[in-house]
Amino acid sequence: MVGRQSRYAVADTFQQAVGGFLIAGPFVVTQEVWDLAVNMAWYQAAVTAFLVLIIGYAALYRADDNRDPDREAEVGGVPLRFLSLISVSYLSVLVLALAFDAPGTFLGGQFAGDVRGLAWVTLKAVSVGSVFSVIGAATADSLF
Repeated sequence: MVGRQSRYAVADTFQQAVGGFLIAGPFVVTQEVWDLAVNMAWYQAAVTAFLVLIIGYAALYRADDNRDPDREAEVGGVPLRFLSLISVSYLSVLVLALAFDAPGTFLGGQFAGDVRGLAWVTLKAVSVGSVFSVIGAATADSLF
């Protein structure tokens, strides 16, 4: 049986969200992140998304000896805590980006009428912010 400290609970998601939002804020509101996103190729975006997964997994299960991914609740063979962490990491950045109107502010009319282009650049910027947000979310999850 898994010890009480290593069981996933909804409270863990809220702890992850606090860490994710705290770290995500500064990356959502910088021109540099949006410039990077505009200039990233699809394969760079894929590598960035892969980095979020690797960093998240390492932060949860390699940096913290109290957790064993094989002993946690799973969804489709993936630990629920990990799914929560990745979701929180991306969603915290996306929510802040949209709340602050970062795409409109930093991209201006660059993608006027091109909703797909704007969405693609926003997704890339969210991935860049998530590289850092995942660290904050994982840290907050392991602190409490």
